[in-house]
Amino acid sequence: MPSACEPFVDDIEDMVSSHDLTSLQRQFSRQSVIPRVRKRKEQPPAEELQVDSVIPGTQKVWMRTWGCSHNSSDGEYMAGQLAASGYKMTDNPSDADVWLLNSCTVKNPAEDHFRNSIKKAQEQNKKVVVAGCVPQAQPRMDYLKGLSIIGVQQIDRVVEVVDEAVKGHSVRLLGQKKDNGKRLGGARLDLPKIRKNPLIEIISINTGCLNACTYCKTKHARGDLASYPIEELVERARQSFQEGVCEIWLTSEDTGAYGRDIGTDLPSLLWELVKEIPEGCMLRLGMTNPPYILEHLEEMAKILNHPRVYAFLHVPVQSASDSVLMDMKREYCCNDFKCVVDFLKNKVPGITIATDIICGFPGETDKDFKETVELVREYQFPSLFINQFYPRPGTPAAKMEQVPAQVKKQRTKELSALFHSYNPYDHKVGERQHVLVTEESFDAQYYVAHNKFYEQVLVPKNPEFKGKMIEVDIYEAGKHFMRGRPVDDARVFTPSISQPLLKGEVSGIPQNLKESCQNGFHSPLASTAVIGQSWRLDGEGLKLLSGGLALLAFVVFFVFEKLL
Repeated sequence: MPSACEPFVDDIEDMVSSHDLTSLQRQFSRQSVIPRVRKRKEQPPAEELQVDSVIPGTQKVWMRTWGCSHNSSDGEYMAGQLAASGYKMTDNPSDADVWLLNSCTVKNPAEDHFRNSIKKAQEQNKKVVVAGCVPQAQPRMDYLKGLSIIGVQQIDRVVEVVDEAVKGHSVRLLGQKKDNGKRLGGARLDLPKIRKNPLIEIISINTGCLNACTYCKTKHARGDLASYPIEELVERARQSFQEGVCEIWLTSEDTGAYGRDIGTDLPSLLWELVKEIPEGCMLRLGMTNPPYILEHLEEMAKILNHPRVYAFLHVPVQSASDSVLMDMKREYCCNDFKCVVDFLKNKVPGITIATDIICGFPGETDKDFKETVELVREYQFPSLFINQFYPRPGTPAAKMEQVPAQVKKQRTKELSALFHSYNPYDHKVGERQHVLVTEESFDAQYYVAHNKFYEQVLVPKNPEFKGKMIEVDIYEAGKHFMRGRPVDDARVFTPSISQPLLKGEVSGIPQNLKESCQNGFHSPLASTAVIGQSWRLDGEGLKLLSGGLALLAFVVFFVFEKLL
């Protein structure tokens, strides 16, 4: 080997000895080499991965709601949570994978429609989830066997129930919500919601009631009175106005009984709510029974005179016969009802009083019915809900001696004829009124607005009017409506609130997630049901996450083994 100080170094090829193997010899010698097998520990057989073939949250859901505004609000909450979790809400039942049926138990026909819808869904091989008062009151009905049920106080868990239904499992959540043993009003008010009408927010101020009416099945489902705290209701109203709502409906089984279980009352709630109503927006009170409103007549008159509260009250009388009212266990007499109506008509000029009447209650005589007819003739209620009596299973009235079906029909027909014999709005033709435009008419020819007395006024379909307060001249009156012509030089008043949400847009979720919800976005690893403004990773999300990690570990192990 030359030293480092030598000036010349041989080429690298010259440094190979003549005794070294040639390239050909090296190639030949490799063929005779046998690699030594390295012994490895025996590995247990890999666990077979169980992966669900159906991923919840990617399906389309069609929902149908029957019944009162309380039920409607529950339906809006359920739709909102499903959309926020990734499900696509659809208006086309045949296009849906899941039918969510939200029932009403007040009348036989409503339950019949509900039962027929279940049958139709099953015939079309749809997944079915049922909710509302019917399954809550009678979960063991034959036609409900094997179906998933969401109880009226469990609507905040609708995503879990639908998830399981999609996978072919049956889940029933019928429990009551309690805090330290005290029954709560129901699910939280800050849940996501899809309002049927983006301009109207329906707020349930309490659930259940204090009565025990002998004909009522709803009591079996909704139970005793449980009220939401005032601060929660005020916050929900405030949030609604921030989302462009211009009209709020307060609802419950009996709004007049609000607060008796939590040491407050309805006027106290209403005075707090009116502080939050922006100019150009309105508040509508729901149904209240006579016994509870009697205690607050002075305060209620002041509130109903407030410029941002409709001068409207729904007070059911059911019958003008005291003996029938006693059999119904209504806890008031006809004079109590008259006292409420007379006082409010005197203190709130022009007020609209709506009422309900049941024709043919068990034991109702001809004399009893005539007393009811005279009441209607005397007051000529502009809004009257006439119901033929239906015995509901499990109620005391169902066991009483029934009025013959033909007699019930005849009485219903007679009272209906009396109601249609007078026109309550004829004297208003020529008046100039301020009305709030909130929806489209059934025939899609007009927009529907309401004046201060919550009387229906049809106005031209000008998109500029929607959600606005406008001034109109009344030029025509019908039985249930008036027609108004916008005043030429009057300005359209825009309420001092945000732009309303789009139809189908989810209320109560962060802005950056709304587009994802509308597009039906659903990520299994982040399968998150939005609760108010917060996130939660649900049980299915955790299951999928753990499954994903297991799959990843298996792939890494397999590749590593192959490389070795």
